[in-house]
Amino acid sequence: MADKPNQMLLDPGFELTLRPMRYSQFYEMYRNAIKNTWTVEEINFQIDISDLHSKMSPADRHLIHRLVAFFATGDSIVSNNLVLNLYQHLNAPEARMYLSRQLYEEALHVQFYLTLLDNYLPDPDERVKAFAAVENIDSIKKKADFCFKWIDSIQDLRRIETRDQRRQFLLNQICFAACIEGLFFFAAFAYVYYFRSRGLLNGLASGTNWVFRDESAHMEFAFECVDVIREEEPDLFDDAMKQQVYDMLAEAIECEVQFAEDVLSGGVAGISTRDMRQYLQHCADNHFHRLGMEKKYNVRNPLSFMELQDVQELTNFFERRSSAYQVGVKGEVAFDMNF
Repeated sequence: MADKPNQMLLDPGFELTLRPMRYSQFYEMYRNAIKNTWTVEEINFQIDISDLHSKMSPADRHLIHRLVAFFATGDSIVSNNLVLNLYQHLNAPEARMYLSRQLYEEALHVQFYLTLLDNYLPDPDERVKAFAAVENIDSIKKKADFCFKWIDSIQDLRRIETRDQRRQFLLNQICFAACIEGLFFFAAFAYVYYFRSRGLLNGLASGTNWVFRDESAHMEFAFECVDVIREEEPDLFDDAMKQQVYDMLAEAIECEVQFAEDVLSGGVAGISTRDMRQYLQHCADNHFHRLGMEKKYNVRNPLSFMELQDVQELTNFFERRSSAYQVGVKGEVAFDMNF
């Protein structure tokens, strides 16, 4: 994999040489990301507005208002972690090329959610409250605090020089992939697809398809970085770190369950807090498996609509040229996550 065997991915410095390329898989991920291009302007929210006013109960609207409040700042937190903590330490130009593209995609997601809020919450005061959700909505603040705890853990780290610093970076990367993207956002997507299973909010669902593709690729890149670091420095990922990962995901699940208790507090037909807890445990087990660890919960996915969620649409994106997208792509895509 690496043509410079004495230089590792987390070695301090700022390698600029792309040839010989040490990690061609990162470059291929960058090239694939470029092919997957879309714009917010392609999304039609008009039918969603009609659904919100005429087809959804107060409990449904509470769920969606809380959800868009989380979306309002969630990707900004991810972007800050990417720029402040990840880019400077992954010492391979091909990896930084992918992170540059990911940063663009995170900005695109922020624009998507900004447009979503402008359409769903026409009252300016309500929009202000949504953007301040990390400060004044307890269930969202709890998730944000969890994220910041891990971001802040390496916030002041300018050079990775010790084994403990490398382990801390590795935990940050795993937290990003398995908890923030792989639990918080995947749970949010589940709520979106729940509404679509009822024939509601198709504009939000179509945009979420594109965001889901991006986030799945971001998550896989992060896991691939973890794979590389573990291959280069296998002693880092010891039993103590595995226990930290188990504990980290358990804490993330509890944060997300508290959010579920909030968003479902009005009683939403067809989905429950118990369902969401089991779904999160199912996702966590998939992440443990991806990391080469034993599953912890051994539960099935209780959300049947996630098993059926428009797989054909996701596949077709990579098999056709359509005027609905900026870039036509041929080939196949595989998602490592089972829903």
